[in-house]
Amino acid sequence: MGFHPYVGFNHGRPTIYSGIDTNRYPHKQFIFSASGLTTQAALDELILDIPHSRGAAIERGILAGGIGTTLFYITIGRNGSVSDVAYMARTSKLSKTQVSLIFGGVNAIQALRIWKSPAYDHFFASASDNGARFGLRF
Repeated sequence: MGFHPYVGFNHGRPTIYSGIDTNRYPHKQFIFSASGLTTQAALDELILDIPHSRGAAIERGILAGGIGTTLFYITIGRNGSVSDVAYMARTSKLSKTQVSLIFGGVNAIQALRIWKSPAYDHFFASASDNGARFGLRF
């Protein structure tokens, strides 16, 4: 887009800043802020759609990372001063709740697809000596 992103700190946390003037180019800031969650959702869709032998550890890790990252951004992470969700709401006509519902909805559908697929039976729960274990198993 012709801007120069840079790494800075926000309350001691490393943060990537877009270098975009949000007053002059709100749409470009929206695209920059949405790019991470959008790329993660697209990557998860590719894993779920492209025919291949499923269930490898790296694949489960990418899918789990996508679910975890999106859950963080649409819950706790949406209220931070440099939150991507907050920036998307400020640079569009959407509220933080609407942005969260869009990305959360896509994520929920992907989680449902993972849960329904026999290839991922061990993704959320697995048998144990005392019944069932819930969570991720590697």
